[in-house]
Amino acid sequence: MGIELFGRDDWRWFNEPRSWGTDGGVTVTADPGTDFWRTTHYGYDRDSGHVLGVPVIDDFAVTASFTADYTDQYDQAGISLRVDERNWIKAGVELVDGEFQISTVVTRDFSDWSVVGVGRVDRVTIAAERTGDAVTLRYGLDDADPTALLRLAYFPPEGGVLAGLMAAAPTGSGFTARFDRVQVTSD
Repeated sequence: MGIELFGRDDWRWFNEPRSWGTDGGVTVTADPGTDFWRTTHYGYDRDSGHVLGVPVIDDFAVTASFTADYTDQYDQAGISLRVDERNWIKAGVELVDGEFQISTVVTRDFSDWSVVGVGRVDRVTIAAERTGDAVTLRYGLDDADPTALLRLAYFPPEGGVLAGLMAAAPTGSGFTARFDRVQVTSD
């Protein structure tokens, strides 16, 4: 039996943070020094960020709406699709050089990173849908539906995935993200 949230009872942590709660959704305080990255450009592998997800197989969709108190370089919150330490996707908002970016990292042995500058954001919705061997990522700002295309990426079609929420604080002292609407559906 897992954690009961958002109408499901199979939520579980990968790298549970020291502080989190379930009042009106999920509030996660990312621990300092947490991150997800694999090799490219920086030369290190980090697999210490926080993921609260549900196990899914085959085709699935995940949508999350959230706010966060970004303060330090690379503070990040959003969604995660995780097969293992070598195959995963994270997408959400990241604070980069003092600017808010809609950020996506796709990792297949090596991480690649893409960003879309969005100015000041308060609330974001990120959605991912896996169909076969592809994941389509979309976003919406404030209360808009996630209709803006962010990325289309290859994702291994076989095997299980931990799909859900993500937060990390690579350089700062930690920060808090609040997820108030989350839905994970699978075929």
